[in-house]
Amino acid sequence: MKNLLPVCVLGMALITKSACAADAPEIRTPAAQPTPRINGPEIFGVRPEHPFLYHIPATGNRPMEFSADYLPDGLRLDAATGNITGKLRKTGEYKVVFHVKNSLGASDKPFKIVVGETIALTPPMGWNSWNHYAGRVTGDIILQNAKALADSGLINHGWTYMNIDDTWQGARGGAFKAIQGNEKFPDMKKLCDDVHALGLKIGIYSTPWTTSYATRIGGSAENPAGAWTKPAGKKVVNKKVLPWAIGKYSFATNDAAQWAAWGIDYLKYDWNPIKFSETKEMGDALRHSGRDIIFSLSNNMNITNGATIGRIANCWRTSGDIKANWTSMSSKGFGEDKWATYASPGHWNDPDMLEISTKEKNQPGLTPDEEYTHITLWCLVSAPLLLANDFSELDAFTKNLLENDEVLAVNQDALGQQAKTISTDGDARVLARDLADGSKAVGLFNTGTNGAISVTVKWSDLKISGAHVVRDLWRQKDLGSFKIEFSLSVAPHSAEMVKIK
Repeated sequence: MKNLLPVCVLGMALITKSACAADAPEIRTPAAQPTPRINGPEIFGVRPEHPFLYHIPATGNRPMEFSADYLPDGLRLDAATGNITGKLRKTGEYKVVFHVKNSLGASDKPFKIVVGETIALTPPMGWNSWNHYAGRVTGDIILQNAKALADSGLINHGWTYMNIDDTWQGARGGAFKAIQGNEKFPDMKKLCDDVHALGLKIGIYSTPWTTSYATRIGGSAENPAGAWTKPAGKKVVNKKVLPWAIGKYSFATNDAAQWAAWGIDYLKYDWNPIKFSETKEMGDALRHSGRDIIFSLSNNMNITNGATIGRIANCWRTSGDIKANWTSMSSKGFGEDKWATYASPGHWNDPDMLEISTKEKNQPGLTPDEEYTHITLWCLVSAPLLLANDFSELDAFTKNLLENDEVLAVNQDALGQQAKTISTDGDARVLARDLADGSKAVGLFNTGTNGAISVTVKWSDLKISGAHVVRDLWRQKDLGSFKIEFSLSVAPHSAEMVKIK
């Protein structure tokens, strides 16, 4: 890919390219600075009396010292790690100021803690085991990847959740008559504690069916004891046929209580078709479990449920499973406009996981340009950002792609507005959204394959006028002040993202 050199004129900007090594993808984000900087969202939701865990994401040379002004009673801040723990009893909004310093300087950030009924006030960011490990996942693999995420520094850019997908399930039992971990997950409580000790959170997978997609025990049964036998014969799913259907006896409350006791922070609940009754049942069970557990629905919710189920769940899949190719990724990312009405803080449309640096059988994977499109799209449409890679194979390009705090800030913006398409012209597409500070985040896309094209953002499409400063978010630099419109040269299957202030 080629580097971009700005050539700006009033009213319009044209950015041209100069050649670089063909085998070295462009790393757009500037190198990390040794001085401190606090990253991540500016808002966090928690329910009263529920355990609080928040890691202040900050970059810069270690060691660092963390502190906070106006931290409410009931919370404790570890000055060495930046981890905040405790419980808050009273509902309301608490305005806090975070501070961090090292030997080279200091940084501050205003932060709002909202104690009430809504959690996931910004889209969850983290990782899921399925696309890379599928049925090979183990507790050791989860912990190894959690340590790798923390050691890589991604934790200091807001990446938080380590989610176990299907095939962890053993027999039903224990104090709650709930699903227990199988031989691959012999001590779920210790695994949760070990992940939390890193400043990260942990998720789990289940289904209201009697059997999961990967033929493991589900959240209902045909008998009151919850006994289960692995199904034999051909698998038939999405047909409301047992065992891939909901049984007579539900164990939603049992399982939610067990997850809370272990310390689970996220649930991927997977079945089809997604219906209101079983969604509400699990939503209520999670709400009364004594712990904040993000409630994420899969697979492929019907848009007619957006106004009802979308008020119960924190995230829901808007499509089928993503694959590691351009057609699958782009069709999902560019297909979110019709869902925009249902997105708001605490409730997010989910076009599926990130195919960044993944290796899937019979899939070509995404090129570097396509990965820029992938991240740009998912950030603009306020999608959950869930990686699916092996962190031991994290290269410099991918790490840089996932550490751009100005790009990630669009996804984590407190306003929670989903971007929509504001113009199309052949292979050129422009998506835009409002941000909490009154500025606009704009994505410029080239969906074609016939070379770079100029993509123009018109002020009239943004409903603004006059001179505005344009900032390149991927390269973290101002490009100047412009009137009427702004243009960039965009490579094939690639994207640029700017902030218009």
